[in-house]
Amino acid sequence: MENSEGTKTFNAPIPEGLDINDYLSSFEKSYGAYGVVVAAIVAMIIPVLLSFLFMAKKKGKKRGVPVEVGSEAGYAVRNARITELVQVPWEGATTMAALFEQCCKKYSRDRFIGTRKLIKKDFVTASDGRKFEKLHLGDYEWQTYGQVYRRVCNFASGLVNFGHNVDTRAAIFSETRAEWQITFQGCLRQNITVVTIYASLGEDALIHSLNETQVSTLICDSKQLKKLAAISSSLKTITNIIYFEEDETANVSDLSGSMSDWKVSSFLEVEKLGERAPVPPSLPSKDGVAVIMYTSGSTGLPKGVMITHGNIVATAAAVMTVIPRLGRNDVYLAYLPLAHVFELAAESVMLCAGCAIGYGSPLTLTDTSNKIMKGTKGDASVLKPTLMTAVPTILDRVREGVLKKVEEKGGLAKKFFDIAYKRRLAAIEGSWFGAWGLERWLWDVIVFERIRVVLGGHIRFMLCGGAPLSGNSQRFINVCMGAPIGQGYGLTETCAGAAFSEWDDTSVGRVGPPLPCCYLKLVSWEEGGYTTSDKPMPRGEVVVGGFSVTTGYFNNPGKTNEVYKVDERGIRWFYTGDIGRIHPDGCIEIIDRKKDIVKLQHGEYISLGKVEAALMSSNFVDNIMVYADPFHNYCVALIVPSHQVLEKWAQEAGIKYKDFPELCSKAETISEVQRSLSKVAKDAKLDKFETPAKIKLLPDPWTPESGLVTAALKIKREQLKAKFKDELQKLYE
Repeated sequence: MENSEGTKTFNAPIPEGLDINDYLSSFEKSYGAYGVVVAAIVAMIIPVLLSFLFMAKKKGKKRGVPVEVGSEAGYAVRNARITELVQVPWEGATTMAALFEQCCKKYSRDRFIGTRKLIKKDFVTASDGRKFEKLHLGDYEWQTYGQVYRRVCNFASGLVNFGHNVDTRAAIFSETRAEWQITFQGCLRQNITVVTIYASLGEDALIHSLNETQVSTLICDSKQLKKLAAISSSLKTITNIIYFEEDETANVSDLSGSMSDWKVSSFLEVEKLGERAPVPPSLPSKDGVAVIMYTSGSTGLPKGVMITHGNIVATAAAVMTVIPRLGRNDVYLAYLPLAHVFELAAESVMLCAGCAIGYGSPLTLTDTSNKIMKGTKGDASVLKPTLMTAVPTILDRVREGVLKKVEEKGGLAKKFFDIAYKRRLAAIEGSWFGAWGLERWLWDVIVFERIRVVLGGHIRFMLCGGAPLSGNSQRFINVCMGAPIGQGYGLTETCAGAAFSEWDDTSVGRVGPPLPCCYLKLVSWEEGGYTTSDKPMPRGEVVVGGFSVTTGYFNNPGKTNEVYKVDERGIRWFYTGDIGRIHPDGCIEIIDRKKDIVKLQHGEYISLGKVEAALMSSNFVDNIMVYADPFHNYCVALIVPSHQVLEKWAQEAGIKYKDFPELCSKAETISEVQRSLSKVAKDAKLDKFETPAKIKLLPDPWTPESGLVTAALKIKREQLKAKFKDELQKLYE
């Protein structure tokens, strides 16, 4: 099928809800009051009948189908809507540079990039003396696709005029912002490979990333200049520094001594330099490396993944076919790290579709976010996005925040919420009674419209990735935000593109069929007891093959050859280390991780990741690391408890304590959390040896800055084991 723009799409038609008011009005004109009664009954019955047909259609729908693809023996599937893998969104868009230029011309007058104006910055002092930054932000100020294209061309020219050698690499070391995207596209226009680095990356990893890739020009936030100055003697190849200006002028002169060997300029100065002296572009090829993306790494120093132009374009083209009605009327809220492949891929999809992208931050996301000044609206409230990406941790926090407010109101408000939630949940899960269109509208007006305002009130679709999303949080967003969630599965090594759940799939715990740009295959792992002949569903290690699979690890051929294979047909495959199973409709579910499996003293295998995912559903748990010593027959756990939930329990139980660390150390607190874990483990059907026999409650949260979790908020198991070595040893005494 082709849309009006001539772009091939594979979107299924979406049934629209009946407009009850128009329907009743037309009947009243024709048939009077009696006709209105009849019309009302029909208006209720028709959605029910349609829902029966719709649910029946979904139940038997094939989303992924078996396919013979050669290479290592296994069970392979492809997306059911395609016969050949999708490589580009339209003819001619084979590189990111070409795609960007074509989109900017196609949507030249449409809004593209929006940023909020900083009106005022202040600091508040907490009771313990610590100071916290608070921001008063204004409305979004927009630039069109045409305006951004001119800025990208200017920056690309300015970069060359500034003295960057186009045969060397440039790095972006910054939080997500509009200038990040402009810098990225400018570099690609001159065929410059971009090294992306998390803004929260530690010094050792930063030095390693820049030196290994021999970066000559570093583009960063002005607040990163002090960090760079401190490590300047360790950076061997840097010659140029370009910094993004903040509203207050960066005091570069204070750092001039430590940066005397570098040529330093502001981003705007480089732009003006390019505007005065344009340089012809040097356009890349589809197989050229666009990005060397340093993953935050859950073990050791980060590895640089080489992502080609073709990889990014293929993932973007594939995801475009999954999101319903994606187009220039959509508004996307960008706040996750652009140095993470999930956000980079998502913004590339929005670019393809001509969406407006409003930039925000996790600390200014909602009206109650940490950096939002009292009386100021959060990014979501001002932008009113229709599309958002999220990682499970953020959705879990949204859920906890809403439930906390409901609990605080109590009484009739809580009863209404509980009833409405159950009714809407029944509708989503296929109950004919709960599917009445009129009833849905009623509960939206009474309850859910007020909740949806938290994220702006206009969300129609959410993309979730980075880690498994709990069924409870998925259902909560479905019900309270009234939006489907597309759960994505992918890795940096597959340019985020592997699997994606479809808009009409209401199941939980699965990540959908393969994206149209790749195949998914299960390969038996006999040692772990997972085989493709398992019944009722084949199981095995997930292997991804196709256009989204990246080139390999930079300067690491040994590791590349270990996990990347090219088959006899030239298809490139990546061995993920994840264990999955494929459902009868062709959707995949991730059930385990090879590296997380430990063999206990009596021969039982325990999957640490699986147990952690199950126990995270306890209200007491904010974060958890399960640990298993192979010389024992049970596991233990380190737990960061939810501050709010634990203190509320203590208040209700009459527990006296001086501060939160003391509360965490009390025997009755540990017993209560242990009871909660046992109940959750039983509900999840975990074996006795999978339920932690002993736990340690840790009062301080694990953050990327502490080095205990990645920027995507995944736990760093080795770092946690090293830091809490004594605590783990005591749990086994």
